[in-house]
Amino acid sequence: MPTEKTALVLAGGGSLGAVQVGMLQALVEGGVTFDLVVGASVGAINGAYFAARPNAQGVSELADFWRNLRKTDVFPFSLVDTVMGILRGRGHLLRTSALQHLVRRSLPIELIEETELPLHIVTTNLLSGVEELLSSGNAEQALLASAAIPLVFPAVQIGGKFLVDGGVASNTPIASAVVLGATRVIVVPTGFGCASASPPKGLVALALHTLNLMSMRQLVRDIELYSLRAAIHVVPPLCPLDTSVIDFNQTGQLVQRAYESTELWIKEDGLFSVGVPHTLQEHTHHFG
Repeated sequence: MPTEKTALVLAGGGSLGAVQVGMLQALVEGGVTFDLVVGASVGAINGAYFAARPNAQGVSELADFWRNLRKTDVFPFSLVDTVMGILRGRGHLLRTSALQHLVRRSLPIELIEETELPLHIVTTNLLSGVEELLSSGNAEQALLASAAIPLVFPAVQIGGKFLVDGGVASNTPIASAVVLGATRVIVVPTGFGCASASPPKGLVALALHTLNLMSMRQLVRDIELYSLRAAIHVVPPLCPLDTSVIDFNQTGQLVQRAYESTELWIKEDGLFSVGVPHTLQEHTHHFG
């Protein structure tokens, strides 16, 4: 009888990555263990930290990290720099210096293979559009590549390949987990602003919001596509949710809400349920 292999899969979603931290807190408290970690975009950053310290203390430190995050730590918008960049044809709106500093300051490893749990970071080949899975090498560069939102951040060149946000090819990389031999997949999504009254303002916010919507649709598709090859359990994302993907003012509340909802999900035998959670299915919220 084949040995069960459990993969933790973390999706992308900007500031909604805080939701994943609350989910992880509840999963670790519930005694859930993993054999490998696969992440894309912000999910890769959270996944790297968790893979390095897959315990309650590690997740607590990750929660503190998120509570202290500010928008300028990730998206340091400067009108002068952006205009000059456009005029010079550099091909992206923001520099990665702030994000690079953030990753370098917080990441407890230098190489991907130094993590306690095997870590696999999903990126997208900018030229071919295919998924490029990074399982060894410089962790900082791999994470910057996985989080390089097209047109917002520059592509990262690794091994002669130009790599961008993993979400372009596979924002919730269930397929990668299955290819890596997972027989059981626990997906930790970020969710989306299902209760937002209006679209986000600004080019960066709109680009990330659109990419996030695509990823949630892709998640639904992949659950159905790979359900015969592995047991797929998806932690339900928060609903209703009206937080923008670049709003870092509510990270503490998001962590707590996600912890409480995931704790309840576990108590209601969510770890044994399969299929698409109702919060990912098509629905609307009415505004009075």
